[in-house]
Amino acid sequence: MAALTDALLSIVVPLYNEEENVALLTEKIHESLKGYQYQIVYVDDFSTDGTRRVIQQLKDPKVHLISLKKNYGQSLALAAGLDYAQGEFIITMDGDLQNDPADIPRLLEELEQGYDVVSGWRRDRQDRLLTRRVPSKAANWLIAKVTGVRIRDNGCTLKAYRRRVVKKARLYAEMHRFLVPMLSLSGSRV
Repeated sequence: MAALTDALLSIVVPLYNEEENVALLTEKIHESLKGYQYQIVYVDDFSTDGTRRVIQQLKDPKVHLISLKKNYGQSLALAAGLDYAQGEFIITMDGDLQNDPADIPRLLEELEQGYDVVSGWRRDRQDRLLTRRVPSKAANWLIAKVTGVRIRDNGCTLKAYRRRVVKKARLYAEMHRFLVPMLSLSGSRV
């Protein structure tokens, strides 16, 4: 793991109204990445609560804040964070604590095996069955059928990328859900 611990990592987290979670999330990221060089890139997607204020009060040199001028949605918030990220390896995750930062080293171990993209999976998902989980399963099945890229959870934001691969991607609308299949179809090892 020496190569990864020597390289700069960027943790990109789009946030919308996560005032209650962002301090704990920051603490958990720090705990998970002891021994690594990293930056945390929070992209505030025009939160209407105190998310920006909480981040600024952290006064943490590893934390970088991008404040969007209006609510653009998760894909464009991720795009802003990916554009800003300086790390050789980039990890994306949600700010609502459904993605566990303790999983980041496991994703990095897979990157070290030569993969370009490693996708997380919300195995114990906390969403409603009929309105969120069933449509998600159907969408994952359809995406796998059309693209041939078989991952369990295209909607899970917890992913790890090599910089050279993900910096080529252009996100818009809700395209973050299709990023892994797009990268795979362009030759990336997933």
